[in-house]
Formats: sequence, C-alpha cells, structure tokens
Amino acid sequence: MRIAVISDIHGNLTALEAVLEDLRSAAPDAVLLGGDLADGGARPAEALDRVRAQGWRGVLGNVDEMLLRGLAVQADALRAQTTLWDAIQANAAATRAALGEERLAWLAGLPGEVREEGCAVVHARPGDCWRAPGIDADEAELAEAYGSLGAAVAVYGHTHVPGVRRLADGLVVVNAGSVGLPFDGDARASYAVVENGAATIRRVEYDVERELRELARCGLPCAAWTAKMIRARGPAMP
Repeated sequence: MRIAVISDIHGNLTALEAVLEDLRSAAPDAVLLGGDLADGGARPAEALDRVRAQGWRGVLGNVDEMLLRGLAVQADALRAQTTLWDAIQANAAATRAALGEERLAWLAGLPGEVREEGCAVVHARPGDCWRAPGIDADEAELAEAYGSLGAAVAVYGHTHVPGVRRLADGLVVVNAGSVGLPFDGDARASYAVVENGAATIRRVEYDVERELRELARCGLPCAAWTAKMIRARGPAMP
C-alpha cells in the first residue's frame, strides 16, 4: 500500500494546490495529514476547506492546538520574547476569525495520532505536538521518541525539515517536511510517500511569487513574517 503524508501546510494554498496536482503522479492509496494546516499563510480558511474536501484523516498540530487553546504550553518560553509573542498572538486571533467556529470545531476533532498499514503519523512526537527531534538527531533520540509507536514506519512533521532515517532496529523514521513553509533551504513543497516499509520525500515546485503576492494583500498580521521565512527558506524572527 502506498501512503502519502502531507504536513505543515500553514495556510499556503498555492503550495497545497501544487501538491494536490503532484499526488496524481504519486498515486497513493491513502493520504494522511501531519497537522499545522491553517495558521501562517495567506489563505487559512481556503486551505483548510481544500484539505477537508479531500476527506483525508489527520492529526492535530501544535499551531492547530494554539488556535484552539492558546499558547499555554509554550507561554513561559515565549512571553520573554515580546516581539515574537505579540506577533503569534495577533496572527492567531486573526486566523481564528478567518476560520470561524465550524472550521475550528473540525480542527478540535483531530486526534494526536493516525495509522494506516504499519505507518503511524504524529505531528511532533507521541503525546506531544510541540516538541520533536530533528531528523538528523542521533539514533537513540529518534528511537526513544518514536519506538513506542510500535509501527514499522513513524512519520512526523513540525520541524519543516524533511528526511528519512532507517534505525538499527529496523524502524523507519520520516519527517515529511512542510508543504507551505520549508525550512531546509529548498523553496519547494515537500511531502512523504511510504510504501512497503520504505519511504521517500517528494519535492514539488510551486509559484512562490504568487504566494508572496497573496501574502502582501491578505491583511493578516504576520503576513510579512511568513513572506520573510518563505524567501529565507528557513526560520526567521518577525
């Protein structure tokens, strides 16, 4: 069975549409969502609606949780960084308003984990959608984080840096990367394809300049920050 995992769309409808087109070539039997679907990009409601229309199963990401329950988990660490705290709070409020109650209720129904044919998907790590090791972490850390899933293949997102690792015990750990906001120096959208206990990362060109134009006119508080990260192809401060 061929399973595609797409994660960290972050409201980037332009990139999502390119990935949807690429899925025609990848021809998966199932598609699973790795979380962080709406907040950050120019068109959060439209991106979420596009995903929901596919009928895919998926998990709750940390940014999805932030939209629902605020930043309680990370509050102490972030309040000290006033500019970052204020930017995140302002954009979350605007994104909540754009999504509306019905879409937020749909997000609230997402679980922390989904499985399909030996493949387990979480956003960051089991039981915690806020903290994850990098895909280049040492083997012991990856085994500790994902071995408890008891799956042949463990897929996560969150760090926006894709990759595949096969551990000594046979566990395959995959970071699907990010559809809408890659942080690995490559502007292309990324997602993972899992088949027969192996995994690959697919990269998809999309019209980055179009998305930057969408951000320039969307009016969301963090639009310029998101545009800065898209241009940098990595994380940046607002």
